Order: sequence, then C-alpha cells, then structure tokens
Amino acid sequence: MYKGGPNYTPQSAKIIQYASLAAPVILVVYGLSIQAGAIHSTQYLNDASFFALSFWWLVLGVIQFLYPSRAKHDSTVRLIAYHLAVGGYLLFVSGVATPIAAFWLLLLLVSNASFSRKGLGLSILGFVAVVAVDIVFWHNIGATIVAYDLMTLVVILLSGLVTLSLSLSQKMDHAELSKSKQQASLQRDRVLTIVNNLSDAVLSTDMDGVIRVYNAASMSLLDTNDSLNGRYIDDLLPLVDQSKTPVSLFGQFKTAKGAFTRDDLNYIYDDGEAIRLEITYSPIRSSYSRSKKSETHDGYIVIMRDITKAKSLEEERDEFISVVSHELRTPITIVEGTISNVQIMMKHPDATQLMLTDAITMAHDQIVYLAHMVNDLSTLSRAERGVSDAPEDIDVRELIHKLHDEYNKEATGKGLHLNLDIGGSLGHVYTSRLYLEEILQNLITNAIKYTKTGSVTIEVKQKLGLIDFAVKDTGIGISKSDQAKIFQKFYRSEDYRTRETSGTGLGLYVTLKLAHKAGTKIEFTSRLNHGSKFSFSLPVKAV
Repeated sequence: MYKGGPNYTPQSAKIIQYASLAAPVILVVYGLSIQAGAIHSTQYLNDASFFALSFWWLVLGVIQFLYPSRAKHDSTVRLIAYHLAVGGYLLFVSGVATPIAAFWLLLLLVSNASFSRKGLGLSILGFVAVVAVDIVFWHNIGATIVAYDLMTLVVILLSGLVTLSLSLSQKMDHAELSKSKQQASLQRDRVLTIVNNLSDAVLSTDMDGVIRVYNAASMSLLDTNDSLNGRYIDDLLPLVDQSKTPVSLFGQFKTAKGAFTRDDLNYIYDDGEAIRLEITYSPIRSSYSRSKKSETHDGYIVIMRDITKAKSLEEERDEFISVVSHELRTPITIVEGTISNVQIMMKHPDATQLMLTDAITMAHDQIVYLAHMVNDLSTLSRAERGVSDAPEDIDVRELIHKLHDEYNKEATGKGLHLNLDIGGSLGHVYTSRLYLEEILQNLITNAIKYTKTGSVTIEVKQKLGLIDFAVKDTGIGISKSDQAKIFQKFYRSEDYRTRETSGTGLGLYVTLKLAHKAGTKIEFTSRLNHGSKFSFSLPVKAV
C-alpha cells in the first residue's frame, strides 16, 4: 500500500478522498453560474470547454472516492490529472484571479503531503506556468488581467507557504510531544521494572488513598493473586498496633509532612495469622506540581516489609542477654567470693583443711555449672548452623552404658538410683552422634536435677524396626500449665522447686532443636509430684 510522504496520514487520505468528490460539484455549480450570468467572467472560452472540463473533474472525483490511490505511480498520475484539470478550468472557464484559484492551494497541500518538497516545488512551478499562459493568452482583453494574475500568484504562493509552515510547525510540535510521551513511557516502564524487582512491598495511592500502582512483592506480602488497583488502602490493609487497637493507614498519611516509619503495626490475614510490619510512608511531591503550595502533592508512597522474624530475633536476643547475664552473674559472684575467702583463709591460722575443701568444692561446682551453660549455648549455635550433623553408625548399647557410667556418680551423689532398662537386642542407629548424645545428656541431667528422692531410669528397647529411647524419673513433675511451654527458649517454671535449681531454660529447647535435626520428635508424659517421662525413637540401621 502506498503511504505517501511524511505528512500523508490516514486522516489526510480520508480528507482528500471526500474533497475529490466535493470539488467537481463546486466547479460545476460555479461554471453554470457563469453560463447563467450570475457570475461575470471575461475568460470563459465556450460551453464545450466547460462541459469537457466538468466531465473530466467528475470522472477524477468518482475514481478518487471509490478507488483511493494505492501506489506511488498511481498517485503521481492522478495529481498530474488534477493539476491539468484545475489549470484548464482557470484558463478557459473561471480565470486565474477568481476564488477557484484556491483549488490550486489545495493542490499545493496535497502535493506536499504526497511527495514532500519535490511535489510542492513542481506544483508551484505548475501554477506559475498557468499564470504565465493566462497572461499570454488573455492579455489583449485588458491590462488589468496581468495585474490580477500576478497578484493572485503572490497571494496563492504566500497562503500556501504560510499554511505549509504552520503545518510543519504543528508536525514538529506533534513529533516532540510524541517523543516526550515515549520517553515518559520508557521512564515509567523502567521505574516499574525496578519497583517490581524490589523485595519490599511498594504501593502508590492517589490523594484519596486509592491504590494506583503496586509491585509483585505487595501481592506476595498480602498473600493474594487479585488486582490491588482501585482498592482503598485501609480496606486492603487492616492494621492494629501492639495493643490490638485498629490503625487507619490513610489517617496516618494525612498527618505526614514527610517520610515517616513505623514498625509497631501488625497485619492480620484472613486465617488469623498476624505479621509484624515495618511501614514507611510519604507524600509524593512532584517538581512539576500544578500548584506552588507546599501542601499540594500527587498521592502517597508506601513501602512495607515483614519484620516478624527480625523482631522475634531481636526480642530473643534481648531475652537471651537478660537471662544469660543474670544466670552468669550468680555463679561468677559465688566463684569470685569463694576464691577470695579461700585466699583469706589460707593466711588465717585457724582455717582448717575441711573449710578450704568446702570452699574450693563450691567454686568448682559453680564453674561446672558455667561450663554446662557454655556447652548448651555452643550446642545450640551448632544446631542452628547445621554444624557437626554428619550421620554415623552408632552402637546404641555402647552409647547407653557410656552415659550411665558418666552420670551414675552424679545421681548417687544426690542419693538417687540411676537405673538401666535395656532390651536384649538393640542394634545400631545411623544419625549424628553429637545430636543423639546431647539429647540423651539433656534428658538425663534434667531428670537428675529435678528429682530429689527415688530414681532415674534410662530405658532403651527395640520394637518394630525402631529403637525407643526414654528417660523417666520420680521427680517433681510438670504442671499442666507449664507443659505447653517447657520447650520454649529460656522458659523456666515458676514452681519454687524449679527455681531452687540453677538453669538457663535452654536445655529442652536445645533438645527439641536437635531432635528435629535428627529426624525424630520428643514426646513426654508428666504429672505434678509424680515424675516425668521423655521419649523419642530412631530407626534401626539395616545390617
């Protein structure tokens, strides 16, 4: 399909199509008016010329209307025909110095639209030729013909040049506008690409709090696949503070003079799960604002981040520092005081060997307690990082006897019986030795610690391809209110009998963590004042 010159657009093609049908009608009416004497023309040659030219115009108009130009050579032929038709009409029907000369102005515009400057130049030369022929052919009628023709030539050329200049200016403005729109669209696409690749949720609202722009992280944070566009911010984000009081985010927007951050708000999902959010919001102020008032802005930008885990870690860290500093202070104070007393007693003549021995024993017990605490913390750290978790073949019977020998002295020292109840055939397990030993050690030491009289029993039996491990005691037991919390980090019961013994509250938490790493689960039964039983199972290693 022929597209024409740089100014030839579908709109201009449609205008040319309809103009080609209207022009013959106007020219025929004008010629008939001359015939009837309504319009005076000194250059009307004869009726035959008028009808021949009118027929030519009508044929060209109908062809152009029904069959618009599709190829360059076709447009060239039709433009030449139109130029000849208008030239003939000006020479032999109406004369050059008449309103019909405006049709040549249209030809100038069409020639420029179709063939650019080359077509425009040839059309101008054509009109100059028509004016020259008209002067030569009709100059004998009167000298005024020359003056009128030359004046018409100047007017048509000036009008055409002015019209084309305005058209060119509008085209340049349109091109600049299109370029600006393309650049703005490109910048917007770039910004959206950047925003969509951010891990933080980003929302943009209008001045009424209605969401207009959002990124993929927003949908992920809010756990939805539905479009957020057009949603009211408070309907989308029902927030509550730490005291469970509802907070209107849009209400916060209206009081914000600049960027503001809050990290004390919770978002609650439909299933009741709550997450802690860090929300930064700010009015959007454009450098191209429609108003110079400082209060004017184009909406609000919101950046959200899930900080539930970070806040939990922060709270755990604070609790860890508080508990550990408290638990460390007591034994360190005792050790420091005891050793100071030993130093003084060693210089005192009345100090007996028994007094020194008791003091040194007390200091040693506290140092052992500190060593256990450091061991728990170290084990927890390794478990969190997955260190030393390589599985190995472990002889269960050998391991249980080793632990019994290790803790029998401690149990006997408290007047307890450390019993063994193991099956005839146990076999081996394939797991981390560090994890299994730490689990059993924590369960045994806890049982000894919280049992004042009676016994602690280590049970190991094989059943249905599993080796069941259990540690039961006749100790103080665990109340129902405490049973749901004993595996929490740093938790210690408020029972005075528990408080009589030192501890960080890490033992069972570490045990639970290690059991999970080893692929098993800690189960327990307990009754207050009747003792407790902790158990877990591991598969027997195939021979």
